[in-house]
Amino acid sequence: MIKYILKRLMYILLALFVIVTATFFLLRLAPGNPFASERNFPPQIEEKLNETYGLNNPWYIQYKDYLIDAATFNFGESMKYKARSTNDMIAEGFPVSLTLGIEAMLLAIGFGVLIGVIAALYHNKFPDYLATTFAVLGISVPSFILAGLMQYFLAYKLQLFPISGWKGFSYSILPALAIALSHMGFIAKLTRSSMLEQNNSDYVKMARAKGLGKWTVVFRHTLRNSLLPVVTHLGPLTAHVVTGSFIVEQIFAVPGLGKHFVQSITNRDYTVVMGTTVFLSIILLFAVFLVDILYSVIDPRIKLKGAKK
Repeated sequence: MIKYILKRLMYILLALFVIVTATFFLLRLAPGNPFASERNFPPQIEEKLNETYGLNNPWYIQYKDYLIDAATFNFGESMKYKARSTNDMIAEGFPVSLTLGIEAMLLAIGFGVLIGVIAALYHNKFPDYLATTFAVLGISVPSFILAGLMQYFLAYKLQLFPISGWKGFSYSILPALAIALSHMGFIAKLTRSSMLEQNNSDYVKMARAKGLGKWTVVFRHTLRNSLLPVVTHLGPLTAHVVTGSFIVEQIFAVPGLGKHFVQSITNRDYTVVMGTTVFLSIILLFAVFLVDILYSVIDPRIKLKGAKK
């Protein structure tokens, strides 16, 4: 296990190096600069700003400086917002995005697994057809479309929830649902397929022959093995929830990390773009790493490649 963990940590460091390098050069290759839109700046002031932020240095000096800053988690000052560091902006926005993301993941996993189990237990019956229809609709409709529809019908027309903002738990329900619904549908389909496969296995038939009830068989036998495909999806789910929440945060005016990230791209704010990219990459890579570790917890029969036998 220790050997496997060390090996995966090396892969994570390599992936981060590639991400940092790609982000740096893609931003530098894009036309323009962070101060191009500041029409009121005299050339002398713009030159001074470029010198202050090191934009006049050769690309390899800028690249070396950024690698050092990224390694020490010092992402520098924002080029657009005076006296604001990238670290402060991440510390301000990430807790909000994390709260929204955890809420969306809990909704997606909890209801997705429940719907999938019900669909499998009532295979080829009305509950199965209803659950399948819901899953297909959830997967097909993008989260930002769902966000707009919920905002109009549930918040504006029916006035069941606040339209936008972030002033309490009620403000998080609609954006969390908008993010969760598509993943909920996919998890429901995964759980249904896995449950149907497990229902035909010998150990489940033996449990039924012993006279165990339907739900007892589910919770004691089939559900644990059926969760493996769901656990596999947790890595991509984390990525989709984190990145997909950016647009939803904008729609619902949620003051999360997505607001800073989208604005920094629009403003060509190099330090904020690269800092948030590295930070989110670390979160996503470690999420995938933890998913791999969870395999052996859910099913001890699984041997991690590279782990000691």
